[in-house]
Amino acid sequence: MDREKDKVVVALSGGVDSSAATALLLEDGYDCQGVFMITCEQHRCAQDDAVQVARRLGIELTVLDLREQFQEILAYFFETYRQGCTPNPCVVCNRKVKFGRLWDFAQEEGATHLATGHYARILGGKDGQTGLYQGASLAKDQSYVLSMVDRQVFNHVLLPLGEYSKDQARQIARKMGLGTETKEESQEICFIPDDDYVALLEAHHPELVREGPIVDSAGKTLGAHQGIHRYTIGQRRGLRVAMGKPYYVTRLDAAANTVVLGPKEEVMHEELSTGPVNWLIDPPTEPFSATVKIRYNDRGKPARIFPDANSARVVFGAPNLAITPGQLAVFYIDSKAGRRVAGAGWIERVND
Repeated sequence: MDREKDKVVVALSGGVDSSAATALLLEDGYDCQGVFMITCEQHRCAQDDAVQVARRLGIELTVLDLREQFQEILAYFFETYRQGCTPNPCVVCNRKVKFGRLWDFAQEEGATHLATGHYARILGGKDGQTGLYQGASLAKDQSYVLSMVDRQVFNHVLLPLGEYSKDQARQIARKMGLGTETKEESQEICFIPDDDYVALLEAHHPELVREGPIVDSAGKTLGAHQGIHRYTIGQRRGLRVAMGKPYYVTRLDAAANTVVLGPKEEVMHEELSTGPVNWLIDPPTEPFSATVKIRYNDRGKPARIFPDANSARVVFGAPNLAITPGQLAVFYIDSKAGRRVAGAGWIERVND
């Protein structure tokens, strides 16, 4: 295939991952066009870095202002906390913005593919369909946050860093003289200043600051809180309740404005239910076994998946700590090529 005729739009953030990914694509002969996305004011500070990287790579850079569309991500973020759940805005952004609006832009530009610096792999499966797999570097694998992207879009996605580690990406950037190899990796969500989500929530929705009771599972009052948005399921530190032994947040009741605490056994569960599943394989009609991750840094645990038309029930082989409504349950199935993402769904409830 003459790759010089394949135009690729690359999400170029100005960091080491996207710059190394672009360098690899150029080495392979792709015609690359960089795009820097402005999703919020805090993100604009990286624009100059993206301009410098594009200049060093010798590619065109388009700046795409997506702040208006990004308001949908912010609205989801705020509303999820209002409901007493814990959101995952990066997953929603990937589906709607990075692999949604950006793919639309790529097609408008005549590109055949969209590329990013994510650490995950896209491979052809036995079913003839493109599949999403864990990255070769499990320490950096980002398949979890890509699992809600529309299945058809993956037919047009390139993830050059899927076979590399973070250290290798830095080596590529150094070798190519991109100037990004020493940049620190941000662990923050892009629109949350200083990683202080509580301050952001209270600035936009001061009504969330509302005193309510902290109780145990029997309803006994243990203390008071200043807003349930300050807590998450499984939280053990910062509860300001002395119980003589570790207590955890076991439930958040938004309707009653109540935080429920309990010992560790009360935050251990074997079953959950999701909302509609984003299937990345042909939708199964029978139960199947999988490894399920219930949060980004989770290693995953064996489970049995019971699919339904608009949901899935997940039954683990052993109790799982802090299953959190609002987070994502991602189903992985084993193959010779590694773990493939079968599908994912938002956790709606824990089944006691």
